[in-house]
This record gives sequence, structure tokens and C-alpha cells, in this order.
Amino acid sequence: MPDDVPGLDHRPSDSPYVERVYQVTEDGAPGTPPPERMVSVANSNWELIAWTEDGVTNVSVRGPETRPTVVPIGGAMDAAIGVVFRHGAYLRNLPVAGLVDTSVMSPHATSRTFVLEGDEWEIPGYENAETFVDRLVRAGLLVRDPLVADVLAGDTPLLVTPRSVQRRVAAATGLTQGAIRQIERARQAAMLLRQGTAAADVVHLVGYHDQPHLARSMARFVGRKATQLQRPAPGEVLSLLYKTDAEVRP
Repeated sequence: MPDDVPGLDHRPSDSPYVERVYQVTEDGAPGTPPPERMVSVANSNWELIAWTEDGVTNVSVRGPETRPTVVPIGGAMDAAIGVVFRHGAYLRNLPVAGLVDTSVMSPHATSRTFVLEGDEWEIPGYENAETFVDRLVRAGLLVRDPLVADVLAGDTPLLVTPRSVQRRVAAATGLTQGAIRQIERARQAAMLLRQGTAAADVVHLVGYHDQPHLARSMARFVGRKATQLQRPAPGEVLSLLYKTDAEVRP
């Protein structure tokens, strides 16, 4: 979800399963035109999102996204709540590998509940999302491989072979270590460029070889040039950007 859309709140989480929680609660200030389109940049985490549009509630599990997309915004969304999960956490019966660049809708949702894995669950709130996640864990639906988060943060396991590490990262995230680091590097670069950091400085800060390398990464994972990020087009917003614990340097 966009980080500069009026009415958007987001926060980090202390849960080992949750990366971030966000909500969209209201429209912008009176007289402020709503955004016309959102550039959804590549994202290496999966998430659960519930939203109400034209009075109808939908719940979806959305997988990692390896490429950017441009989404028209119709202005009909009334509210949304999203839980972004940490690397290494996954639903036992819904492997992340099958969710890459796609999503799965709940077969039934009301304004208060939704169906997941055949059972009815209460839609989480912004402040109590971790309570919902804990219930998933206790039910055995949500599990995690702590080695995955450690490896992506730059730690080197001593008793696990590199091939086993690769398999476990792919099983828990749907992506390779290299793909995750490329995506996270691009997201961090986009965040810095939007803050006004010069492209030459971004190259050094996040570990690109040179400015052409940065430009190729922005085109592949963000869909925008550095100058477009520093001077965004009217009516256009970018999806939620934040720094994760994933190591991004080569």
C-alpha cells in the first residue's frame, strides 16, 4: 500500500512472524485530490490484506512481487488492514512459492470475519494484529524457519550446508537469496531517492556498482527512473517502502 496516501498508518512489529502492520482509515483532507494511480514496486515479503470496497469486504493472501505494476486507484476503497510477514514465516498449507506474483482470495468474508484454511477467523485490527498472528501460530497454520531470517540478515550458519540453506530460503520465501537482496536493495534505493538523496550517493549507500547498475535496478524492480522518484508525477504514489533487516550489499 502507498506510504504517502492520506489516511495511511503503518508500524513495525516486535513479533518474530510480522514485519509490519498498516491500515488505511480515511480519505485525505477536504479539497485534496485523491491519487490516480499507485506504482506497486517489487516486494520480497508476503502479506495478508483485508479491505472494504463499495461496502464489500475482501480478504486476500498476497505473495511476494518480483516486478512493479501500475494500479489505477478508483477511490472506492473505504478501509484496509494489512499484515506484512517476516522472511521465514509462512502458512503451512499455503506455500509461499505458489504465491509469487499472485494472490489467493478468502472464499468467504464479512465485515468482521473471513475463512482461512477452512476455518473462520476474525479480521485483525491495526493494534491487535499480533494477537491474530499468535492464534494462527497456536493453531499450527503459521510456522517459521528462523534460519531464513538469520541468513538474509547476513549470518552464516555453521552446521547447515549452502545447498540446504538455499532450499530452506526458497521454501519459506518463494525466492532465492539473490532475488530477495536485489529487491530489497532496489526498495532501499527508491526510498533514498524519494528523500532527495543524490543518485551517486545512493550507489554508494546501498552497494550498486555504478549509476547504470542503479538505473537498471530501478527499471526492473521499481518501474521508474531516479529522476521520476525524486520528482514524482502528479496523482502518482508509490507502494509502502521501509527498510528491512535483509542484507542488501553483494
